Amino acid sequence: MTAPGFPADGEPCWTSAAGSTRRGSTGTTPATPAARLSGGLTADVAVVGAGLAGLSTAYHLVERDPSLDVVVVDARHPAAGASGRGTGLLGPRIGPAIDRAARRFGPSTARRMYLASVAAVKRVIALTEELGAPCGLRTGEQIVATRGAAGLASLARQAETYRALGLDVPVLSAAAIHERVDVPYHAGLLYRSAATLDPAALSGALAAACAAKGVRFHDGSPLRGLRPGRGAHARTELLFPGGTLRARKTVLAVNAAAGELGLPVGTVLPLQVHAVATGPLGAETRAALGGATGTAVVDSVPLAPYFRLTDDGRLVVGGGRALHLPGLSPRRAAALRTATWRRLEERLRLLHPGLAEVPVRHRWSGQIGMTLDDLPVVGHVGGHPDLWYIGGCCGHGLAMSVAHGAHVAESLVADRTAARGQAAHPWHRDRAPWAPLTARPVRGLLRAHLSGLDRAAHRAP
Repeated sequence: MTAPGFPADGEPCWTSAAGSTRRGSTGTTPATPAARLSGGLTADVAVVGAGLAGLSTAYHLVERDPSLDVVVVDARHPAAGASGRGTGLLGPRIGPAIDRAARRFGPSTARRMYLASVAAVKRVIALTEELGAPCGLRTGEQIVATRGAAGLASLARQAETYRALGLDVPVLSAAAIHERVDVPYHAGLLYRSAATLDPAALSGALAAACAAKGVRFHDGSPLRGLRPGRGAHARTELLFPGGTLRARKTVLAVNAAAGELGLPVGTVLPLQVHAVATGPLGAETRAALGGATGTAVVDSVPLAPYFRLTDDGRLVVGGGRALHLPGLSPRRAAALRTATWRRLEERLRLLHPGLAEVPVRHRWSGQIGMTLDDLPVVGHVGGHPDLWYIGGCCGHGLAMSVAHGAHVAESLVADRTAARGQAAHPWHRDRAPWAPLTARPVRGLLRAHLSGLDRAAHRAP
């Protein structure tokens, strides 16, 4: 049950153009959904999950080898999950903050990780042109800013590490931030390689491009189980409600559904995150909130609200409480979701005087996958070389999901000897740390931790 006037999960502000999330659609007219998987099918490569990671895998596979028979299967339809329900921030970030990454992995690896994320952002920007789909793209800058002492200390540590690694991430003063957005912050870090876009439109453009190259799609087909193949020429058998799919190579781009499927990839926490969006803003307010510069602002406090403008002048604000839904009653989950949306609206109105009376038109939530060490998992499942998993981007998946799909596609078609010679990143691994989330005390501790982060974010100025 949800409070009056609030939808169960809501719809993002780009849903009016939801036709772009279907194969072959144009404008705002939805194409016919793909048929459910039925009977006994075969393929060279099966991709389970039609989010950005799965679609990127399929796209780069057929780009690399057009002769491949590739099948993409989704429990609902392309972009139905996190890839269509994010907030569209495209920025250079993967893993822990740069100072912690340098301590944990060493300066050289931390530098390489950051540069990989910058390259991923640039690749997505180029991909929109390659696909012939603008996807609401606004290139610009991203600022990670703070209003409190704890945030200043954290940003100072990061700034020092960026300088030591020779990376171009300058510190911005309060005045320099004010030149870009008329919101009071004490200081920030400036990421020049950034953009914002409509993630559902990008997913739809990828799906359409895949379909045009012969990739087969099946919607409404949740994966129920799998039987990995044995031997050099064996096929993995995937089990769906209406039939089976046998493939020489399989990619499970299922993110936080790994736990439900019992995949041995470590713990990928399913967390529900939230966002709201206004109607189109007036010209003056739009200019004050980054309309001229394309600047997006992320608060350095975890879960504190962040914001960006869409290409049609709406303000999107995300953040607030993250919910771990397993074990919560529907009534309790709905109450927490509604409270989070209301807090986001309150914080939105405090950003700038021009937002005091602007109506909030859209409220939505979506599930992300979090790991205990802040790193994704892009690797083999159970030691099977032709069975891959992608997930756990920890809320930074827009650029990196595309990069992960490209990496897995390359690994599937490249000579394995050559592939082994490539430098691996820390997220090229077969599993994340594990936690016994089925135990009630552990779930309680997790929710207490998330509630503590929410209180800290709410106290932030």
